[in-house]
Amino acid sequence: MKNSSETVVTEFILLGLSNHPVAQAIFFWIVLAVYLIGLLGNGLMVILIITDSHLHTPMYFFLSNLSFLDICYTSSSLPQVLVTFTTERTTISFLACMAQIHISLYLGTTECVLLAVMAYDRFVAICSPLHYTVIMSWRVCVQMAIGTWGTGFILTLIPTVTGPKRFCGSNVINHFTCEAQTVGKLICGDTHFSDIVSFISSVLVLIVPFTFILVTYSRIGLAVWRIRSNQGWSKALSTCSSHLAVVGIFYGSAMAMYLQPKSKYTSDGDKMVSLLYGAVTPMLNPLIYSLRNKDVKRALVKLFGGKGSGY
Repeated sequence: MKNSSETVVTEFILLGLSNHPVAQAIFFWIVLAVYLIGLLGNGLMVILIITDSHLHTPMYFFLSNLSFLDICYTSSSLPQVLVTFTTERTTISFLACMAQIHISLYLGTTECVLLAVMAYDRFVAICSPLHYTVIMSWRVCVQMAIGTWGTGFILTLIPTVTGPKRFCGSNVINHFTCEAQTVGKLICGDTHFSDIVSFISSVLVLIVPFTFILVTYSRIGLAVWRIRSNQGWSKALSTCSSHLAVVGIFYGSAMAMYLQPKSKYTSDGDKMVSLLYGAVTPMLNPLIYSLRNKDVKRALVKLFGGKGSGY
């Protein structure tokens, strides 16, 4: 029987940075700029990779998946963040909040797996260059991409199915958006089992792929160490440094949020960390991958009518 005094939550109130109205106004313009730059940069990367035949390689195929994923990822939450920053009292329905949580978790989980797949691609390219086209054939690349999106779905489905479904009492979310960790603090009843499942899921999503990436790049490092020519060193470093930068920012901020000890309260620092992996990293991805990449620069010049001879 349900307690007669229990109020079932039908909508949530998002606080944002209500205690800092000036900061909230400033962050609106910062987040808007980050969101638009991310959409433009990732959208441009997808167009370049699709239209330029020189970019039809496994590395850029996975990079186009990453850019498309980041477009979806930021669009699943940042519009709500912008709305929260512009209103004094932002409400969101229960169903909309749950949908936002599960979509963001799915896309974030898929990105974790995709970054590991991209590390494997770099490993094959550097450690087995003569067999690269055979190992990373288009059929294999497509299968790996489908497997990545499918694995993300399965890893997200586990905590979704086993987690508690009832929210009662307080409906105030101390965040800009429906972030899973913050909303989870409003669940009523015993959450011991769901906490265990959530921790296991975090390990599978964050620790396992990150460990795989570290091991992969350790082997790449050993292979690079044996390269005698300066040209070989330069090519290997330019190929891997961009991916390592993305991995460091994304995994570092995500682990800081999802592997920290449970707390009943959400600090402003936690909110900033969520913006780091949910907004800043997707914006930086196309910049990191393109600034030192001659192929992307040449394709960009070609797209806008230049000859690209300087690249």
